[in-house]
Amino acid sequence: MSRRPTPVARAAVHPATAGRCRATPTRTLTPMEESAGWLLIFVITVIVVASWCRSRGLPAPLVLTALGLVASFLPFLPHPPLSPDLILTGLLPPLLYAAAIQVSLPDFKHEWRAVLVLSVGLVIVTTLAVGAVGLWLLPVPAAVALAMGAVVGPPDAVAATAVGRRVGLPRRLVTVLESESLVNDATAIVLLHTTTAAIVGRVTARDLGLAFVLSIVGGLVVGVVVARLVGWMHAHTDEQVTSTAISLITPWIAFLPAEAVHGSGVLAVVVAGLLIAHESPVQQSATARLATRLNWSTVQFFLENSVFLLSGLQLAVVLGSLRASHLGRGTITALCVAVLLTVVLVRPVWIFAMAWLLNVPDRRGERMTKGELGVVSFAGMRGVVTLAAVFTLPPETPHREVVELVAMVVVAGTLLIQGPTLPIVARRLGAQGPDPRADALQGSAVLRRAVDAGLVELDRIQSDPDTAISEQALEDLRGRATRSVNSAWEQLRGGLDEKEMPGEAYRRTRLAIIDVERKEILRARDAGEADNEVLVRILSTLDLEESMLLRLEERMERWSAAADLVAPEGSGGGCEHLRRAKRRHPRPLSETCLECEESGDDPVHLRLCLSCGYVGCCDSSVGRHATRHFEETGHPVIRSFEDGEAWRWCYVDTCLG
Repeated sequence: MSRRPTPVARAAVHPATAGRCRATPTRTLTPMEESAGWLLIFVITVIVVASWCRSRGLPAPLVLTALGLVASFLPFLPHPPLSPDLILTGLLPPLLYAAAIQVSLPDFKHEWRAVLVLSVGLVIVTTLAVGAVGLWLLPVPAAVALAMGAVVGPPDAVAATAVGRRVGLPRRLVTVLESESLVNDATAIVLLHTTTAAIVGRVTARDLGLAFVLSIVGGLVVGVVVARLVGWMHAHTDEQVTSTAISLITPWIAFLPAEAVHGSGVLAVVVAGLLIAHESPVQQSATARLATRLNWSTVQFFLENSVFLLSGLQLAVVLGSLRASHLGRGTITALCVAVLLTVVLVRPVWIFAMAWLLNVPDRRGERMTKGELGVVSFAGMRGVVTLAAVFTLPPETPHREVVELVAMVVVAGTLLIQGPTLPIVARRLGAQGPDPRADALQGSAVLRRAVDAGLVELDRIQSDPDTAISEQALEDLRGRATRSVNSAWEQLRGGLDEKEMPGEAYRRTRLAIIDVERKEILRARDAGEADNEVLVRILSTLDLEESMLLRLEERMERWSAAADLVAPEGSGGGCEHLRRAKRRHPRPLSETCLECEESGDDPVHLRLCLSCGYVGCCDSSVGRHATRHFEETGHPVIRSFEDGEAWRWCYVDTCLG
């Protein structure tokens, strides 16, 4: 039996064109294509705005949040409700993992008291305080009021990382804020699940306590197991692509099993990230670590900025849901303002009340100043976790739409009020970030010890007849090691002196050579003179070298030398030579290196011997007269003889003071 052809709709044809052409039916976009189009616009907006903010030195999280708030009222834009599953399961695990792998495990362990005070204690206190305000102003059960407190309780990990690093806070403050924000989401979500269970049914205190303990223990155990498993996989994987792929799915490898056993998926991700990052230098290859770092930086850049734009876009949706509320505008406004003030004020009260436990000495024996504690108390921005959490409340929650608005006001208020003013507060309270020159000084000292250890190994290899190498290879290896150390020390004056440092001359010349080499390789590629795979491998080697040279150039930008550069407290450790040298202030025997003057060489940096006052040039200079003076006399300690520098160095123990 034959089938009849399916009729095709004919488009209307204008009389003037009838007979000349056949009109083509207008094709409408399918819902999937339309959604993909809006998603593309969203992605492009995030990339363009975030990149523009970076180039202008503006805070991208705040600009994107404000842009989202305005865009939420545009009628032609779609306003889909924010899916809590998309945030809690899709975006939160990679965001937390990206933040966790940047936190030092030893620093995290050292700040465990601060983590408990802020991530557990402060979240619970904030939940109770906001719950009390909710009971006072809203006709709701205690479980609903406490659920609202749990929703707005945790400062956001994304906001703390994005804003805290941008404003240049002291390194310990950034560690405390990041460590807090990694764990407090777990506390808040556990509290929210507990209060939600009370909203939908009757539960006993025993049930809630068991659920809380299971959530914490389950998250910890799954996180440790996943870290061991993923670490083993990295150690037995030679393929860079495979190792990167494993890294990209690790957040969900930790999150989903933890949630399946009723543990805290958030805590599992954080624990796995901390442990994996700590073991990465001995488990992953160097190329895999570089690829992983680059990929996670890209993921973090996109997701961090996306969640802020998403946060702002929810305002119109939340305001639209208020139409179902029978509460007056005055009551709703008072509740929003009261909760926002409570969230902002409870934090400093708690922090200064618990300062005796939170502010323990760091490894150098230093405590945070009152100004730094003030900055920590002011850095309590809320973010997308609060929004995602509020949308998980069950539909039968009394006045759910009002609680959603409260969460939105707290997120927007803290981001748009505390975010822009945090740099001002930090400056007024004297909480300044680390001095780049001091970082370069510490890095140079550590690199010097590492290179010395490598040279000892080189001597051992050369003395072993089975592994001995040629004199030319030996000379090349020693020259490369010396050049890397000298280049690190030169960073202390790079950009401060008008004359070009030897390392700067090497980088400038080598970059010019790489450019010519790359052009020749591309010419060979276009002419078909070699296989593409071979050429790509060579180009990758040049790209890696060029990126390393450019990274060094970035660190050599102009620094302020308003204060003398000194070694950090405790740098000398147990060096007896440095302790004795503190009391020595010999008169310089000259104003420059006399040996360089006699030979016609130009000293790069000058060093003053604290035993006799001899002035010699540094190891970047041709003569290396300061080191030669030590080798001839045994005088152990020198002091920088450059303006703006007051650090000392012990040749015997190879340490700063």
